Amino acid sequence: MNLSQHYNTLFKTSSELILSETYSIDSKIRDDSDKRFGITLLIRPNDEIKNNIQAFLKEIKKAEPEQYYYSNADIHITVLSIISCTEGFTLNQFPTSEYIEIIEKSLVDINEIEIEYRGVTLSPSAIMVQGFPSDDSLNIFRNKLRENFKKSSLPQSMDSRYTLTAAHSTIMRFQNKLQNPKKLVEIVEKFRNHNFGKFTVDKIELVFNDWYQREKNTVNMCDLYLKYF
Repeated sequence: MNLSQHYNTLFKTSSELILSETYSIDSKIRDDSDKRFGITLLIRPNDEIKNNIQAFLKEIKKAEPEQYYYSNADIHITVLSIISCTEGFTLNQFPTSEYIEIIEKSLVDINEIEIEYRGVTLSPSAIMVQGFPSDDSLNIFRNKLRENFKKSSLPQSMDSRYTLTAAHSTIMRFQNKLQNPKKLVEIVEKFRNHNFGKFTVDKIELVFNDWYQREKNTVNMCDLYLKYF
């Protein structure tokens, strides 16, 4: 996949939907009865990048103060959703060690993953920071995970929604009607090529999480450090 083309297409189609006020509002963000949980393998940017993202969000908040904004603790890149969030999924009797064994096996020969956060784009219901891996290491790791899990008998639902190949971070979701769609698109357009920073991944986290990866609902099951493999 050409990531630049992918992000550009997302921006074009989504900005048109937003300007025509046919965007999507996520009605479940404030729903305390939402019990969608799953298992995710993710990576997190460093604090400097997170703070750069918050500076951008400060600009957006001036135009759209009533939307849902990600805190630094919640910003992440999904490596793979191993078990997609489903209603009522729990950790009871979850064979954590067997999953970790497959992940460790898949990490062999993956020496370094480097990602540059450059620019922002839109979806019909969110704002995302664009991530650009420096090489194919991230997708090689993803493909090894897919191959190794499919060889096992462990439950998994990878790629059930779509095949993940990008490296973006969702940082804001629409939880209310937009007050000024035109202004929102203008601000995002101003930051389309903004440099938020580059980082080398030092660890990958296996977590039990809700749909929005909120820290208060996240259980860290294991940290896997790349330098050890």
